[in-house]
Amino acid sequence: MLIRKELRIAVVGLGKMGLLHASILNAMPTVSFTAACDKSTLMLRLYRKIFSRAGITVVDDLDRLRDFDLDVVYVTTPISSHSYVAKRVYALGIARNLFVEKTLASTYDQARDLCELARIQGGANMVGYMKRFNVVFGKAKELLLQESLGALSSFKAYAYSSDFVGDGRTSKAPASRGGALMDVGCHVVDLALWLFGDLQVLSVKQQAQTGIGSERALSFGAVNPDGLEGEFDISQCMENYRMPEMGISILGSKGKMEVNDDRLLLKLSDGKSSTWYRHDLNDRVDFWLGEAEYYREDKHFVDSVLEKHDCEPSFYTASKVDCLIDQVRQRGEP
Repeated sequence: MLIRKELRIAVVGLGKMGLLHASILNAMPTVSFTAACDKSTLMLRLYRKIFSRAGITVVDDLDRLRDFDLDVVYVTTPISSHSYVAKRVYALGIARNLFVEKTLASTYDQARDLCELARIQGGANMVGYMKRFNVVFGKAKELLLQESLGALSSFKAYAYSSDFVGDGRTSKAPASRGGALMDVGCHVVDLALWLFGDLQVLSVKQQAQTGIGSERALSFGAVNPDGLEGEFDISQCMENYRMPEMGISILGSKGKMEVNDDRLLLKLSDGKSSTWYRHDLNDRVDFWLGEAEYYREDKHFVDSVLEKHDCEPSFYTASKVDCLIDQVRQRGEP
């Protein structure tokens, strides 16, 4: 069997995230960015001219991707269409290897269905929780594995942005992005699952007077199987957060850790303290666009397909985020 040295890849959805991944993939020597798909007439008119110069075909119908002998499809459409597009890709035999931007699906039931389809297909599958590829959060994971904090007692996690500061309560903009939890909060939920293991929701406090799925802010408590309790605070209307920020503070028997996208502070009970910043942790990649973690996650996925090994976060791993989001929705209902 011939093993390709270059993967033929298509991107479905030419919004911000689709263009970001397309640009990164096109810079990788092991990738042939072959085709793109989008239904927007404006996008098609614009990108057909640009992409055709590089030999990339842009189509308006997902079914047409069957003609390109693809190895991989990236699904970067709105969350509400993730399940439909991924199922269609599998059903038509367009590709066995799928990368889906966060969140995997709109509901946990949809996510479970995709996990089963991925298992049957047998290819590589991954979801775009790129914060796992941030070097600072990676350092936090390393310290926890080394038990630098001793026995963990509690944690507090946050995800903040200023996207809807001053936005009227009747605005539909938060709902178009799935609400604060699915838009920015899912990243810190994934980080907490990565760091602390499975979680169950204990209680929910909705801070903005809108429905679940269109909320601008909310908080909730959760617990892992070992009894470790944590609190999540999520808001899209927090002032002075032009760029979204995620962070976690963790208490343990040996001290406290505070970590966000750019800095990790470790304070131990014996008086010792250490601080690490991004630039202390070899935050370098071959092609920088957006943040370095975007390149790392794409390279991890591409290498996994080429070398035929598992990658993380997989559909199964990411479905746990959807499960927790469903729990929050259910407990947050009147």
